[in-house]
Amino acid sequence: MEANNKILLESGTNELEIVEFRIDERDSKGNVIPCFFGVNVAKVREIIRLPNLRKVVNANSAISGMIKLRDQVITLIDLSQALNKDTDGIAADRVIVLEFNRIIVGILVHSVSRIYRISWENVEPPVRAIHDANITGVVKMEDRIILILDFEKIIGELSSAEALHTPTQELMLAHSPVNRGEKTILVADDSNFIRQTICSSLREAGYKVLEAENGEEAWDKVNALMNQSREEGSGIQGRLNLIITDIEMPRMDGLHLTSLVRKESMLDQIPVVIFSSLASDDNKMKWKDLGASDILTKPDLPNLVEKADNLVL
Repeated sequence: MEANNKILLESGTNELEIVEFRIDERDSKGNVIPCFFGVNVAKVREIIRLPNLRKVVNANSAISGMIKLRDQVITLIDLSQALNKDTDGIAADRVIVLEFNRIIVGILVHSVSRIYRISWENVEPPVRAIHDANITGVVKMEDRIILILDFEKIIGELSSAEALHTPTQELMLAHSPVNRGEKTILVADDSNFIRQTICSSLREAGYKVLEAENGEEAWDKVNALMNQSREEGSGIQGRLNLIITDIEMPRMDGLHLTSLVRKESMLDQIPVVIFSSLASDDNKMKWKDLGASDILTKPDLPNLVEKADNLVL
């Protein structure tokens, strides 16, 4: 699993592996309804049976307590509570240990099925009928639907320590060049929660910002800007100055987007910043080899405006 994951994270193949798990719930008649969810293997550290649990006083109802994993104590989140599921009498005894955004956390689930390797092209954005901000992607299998969850949002809302923090007004004013308004930044992220946080920070700092919900939409926008520049015989720098992209996105991931940008001569001077919860030291080296100008983790958001200034001004 680890070897395959390393290949996916460095090659820009637009593929991912997901761990499928279940959080079952009861309907109005008390029947058990299986619900299938998925998480990127790149976030999964290990899968274990529920060990001894120590409760935490005055914790959020979605926080089951603390568990000891070898020499480390980690927080355990009851995902059924975080998703507001009615699970009366349904036992959960599997723990998926996640590592991302420089944190390690366990999520309590009812069962873990298997690992699937799929193309991001087969991960669809959630339809408007799915009114759940915790869902970032939908995978349609032959006999069921797997929902990809936004764990950055779920965990960020449960603990202020892991939540995204925006730059302070003082910081933005201290680095406030007069020509930020002449620069345009394209932000691609499938999480509305994270994308809006990033875009709000950049707009408050004075930048023009374009938004895309996935890599495919971002690439379409980039192509439209290139076509306008070609028609007018001008450089693209008047229309686009920086791309900030997440990695995990439906239709096209950020690594494939980065590789496409780097293959286009007109975009040679456009920096690409990967902004991802998967940014380990090892992955950072691979992504820079792929063409990324810089990499930030999501707890680094207070440095985002300053990073943008350094790249485009």
